Amino acid sequence: MAVYTEVSFEDLERFLQNYDIGAPLTFKGIAEGVENSNYYLQTDRGAFILTLYEKRVNPGDLPFYLGLMQHLARAGIVCPQPVPARDGALSGTLNRRPCAIVTFLNGLSVRRPTPAHCAAAGAALARLHLAGGGFALTRANALGPGGWETLGTACRPHADGVEPGLAALIAGALADITAAWPRLPQGVIHADLFPDNVLFMKEEVSGLIDFYFACNDMFAYDLAIMLNSWCFETDGSYNITKGQALAGAYQTVRPLSTDEIAAMPVLMQGASLRFLLTRLFDWVNHDPQALVSPKDPREYARKLRFHRKVKHAREYGI
Repeated sequence: MAVYTEVSFEDLERFLQNYDIGAPLTFKGIAEGVENSNYYLQTDRGAFILTLYEKRVNPGDLPFYLGLMQHLARAGIVCPQPVPARDGALSGTLNRRPCAIVTFLNGLSVRRPTPAHCAAAGAALARLHLAGGGFALTRANALGPGGWETLGTACRPHADGVEPGLAALIAGALADITAAWPRLPQGVIHADLFPDNVLFMKEEVSGLIDFYFACNDMFAYDLAIMLNSWCFETDGSYNITKGQALAGAYQTVRPLSTDEIAAMPVLMQGASLRFLLTRLFDWVNHDPQALVSPKDPREYARKLRFHRKVKHAREYGI
């Protein structure tokens, strides 16, 4: 979450005339994250999040994202719920940006997850994968291998200026990963379930948030995204204890097939390449007027180099 588009209190009051959620009492920007502009809104009837969708969100995808949250909630997943306007619309426009209001969830994200946090989050991901079954809408993963090619081409001239040898790493990994990319069980995935998108109360998951990369893709790829974001330490080492906790808890809910386990090294490479490329693109195209600094792509370059040496899923604790 972040703030790129400013919303004044006067803008807010005019916009809220379209809603029946009470009078605004508190309104403030949320600084975390990199994709959309988010505001915490407290009215005399409750707490909400106002999101203005920025560069990577196609307004045409909003029915998928917002409908998915409704579907998952009906299946027992605790996630934000879109708040309809007086005319029933789940999204609108504010300051020339598509936007929506969703319910606020209690809980805190953890910056340094323990194995217990990893286990709880892994089980939550598996429950999400099962709960997504039967959702009527579909959305292709725009940041799958086809999207990596486009990002790689755009970033290649700038890559070595960020880190020497980065262009060659990306080119080699892209060729190898796309050639080996598997076909595995698919359904609705979150595609961005980093620690800041899982809320906890103590060591129990209290909610999952930020579904604006959700799409239809391989379940095991979604697990690889989580292992990449939850199980590396600040010194760059992979914590196999956390990997065992996360993947083990996932499998208590949804066991992995033999093919999914065998494909995990290439899926981990693909997950790290995806975030390397989007971070690199944001890094070299950063708007100095933005209120949020882009995340360092070199973190995921280090992860990608690690994964390219891995031969078997047991090296991840699977």
